[in-house]
Amino acid sequence: MIDTRFNLAPTIIGSLPHKNPQVACARIAHYLNDIPAWPQLPKRVFEEEMTVQFSQGFPGMVIEEKQAFIRHESSFDTTLERLYTAYLENDFSALSVSPDYAAGLHEFLNLPFPYSLAVKGQVVGPLSFGVLLKDESKQSILHDDILLDSCARLLRLKAAWQENELRRLNTKTIIFIDEPIMASFGSAYFSISPEKVAALLGEVLGGISGLRGIHCCGNTDWSILCGLETHIISFDTYNYASSLALYASDVKSLIQRGGAIAWGIVPNNAESLQKENVVSLKDRLEDAMAPFTRHGIGIRQLKEQSLLTPSCGLAGLSEEEAEQALELLATLASHLRKSI
Repeated sequence: MIDTRFNLAPTIIGSLPHKNPQVACARIAHYLNDIPAWPQLPKRVFEEEMTVQFSQGFPGMVIEEKQAFIRHESSFDTTLERLYTAYLENDFSALSVSPDYAAGLHEFLNLPFPYSLAVKGQVVGPLSFGVLLKDESKQSILHDDILLDSCARLLRLKAAWQENELRRLNTKTIIFIDEPIMASFGSAYFSISPEKVAALLGEVLGGISGLRGIHCCGNTDWSILCGLETHIISFDTYNYASSLALYASDVKSLIQRGGAIAWGIVPNNAESLQKENVVSLKDRLEDAMAPFTRHGIGIRQLKEQSLLTPSCGLAGLSEEEAEQALELLATLASHLRKSI
């Protein structure tokens, strides 16, 4: 049985503002030794931007002048066939992520974490990939069934490859699927059925044999995400605590079957960060947890089956501000864990 008793251990969503992967990983090792996560570094190079980072091997993928798009050129069918062959054979080694696209990951893989509870990685979700990536006519590939299904298969293999690599550091791994675009679910901008959402996310989740999480940093229909075969729901608690509270019964079902919540309680914008401290965030977190205890989830169980994170990625901060957020996160976790 998979154990999700994290006891409010801290980790990050993914991105940091650093350009030097050694420095970024050193900060991770210093503050997040319980559940270290490899850092995405989008300020280092364009290839580390969230969607582009996992695009190697995708049919027709072109990067020109800091723009990424799909071009239906002569090699398109060959690359598509290669992807589907790898998928059918579960050959995730064919879809690795190179150091040019993830310097933080490859630096992270060289570090020892002998006392960590688990190690964490992340991959962009198929929905965000499908909306943000466009073809040569500037149309989102969300509306191309072949490409949309292909991206789910690609990301399944990327997640499986990453998990396999992280197991060199710790046999217990956590892989988050980052789906910021789910905040637009139900809008005209993002017209896709709940069944298709579940199918695409289910495809990627199916490639992860260890702990599986889904992160969304906004309002969404949490019943869809809680209903998937995921172990962790991660959300922006600082700004959107009430959004998950509306789905308390779905969260209760998740907790009862052994799942966990990652509470994004530390803000990732400089203005909010400056006005918060351990006491204010503790109060804010307790307020966010209260609706779930009123629905019959014991507070001890809820805390045991919880992680603490920033509200989202930290790449929008300066390096000094990001370190402040990490320090606040680690200190808050240390303080709260004494009460379990």
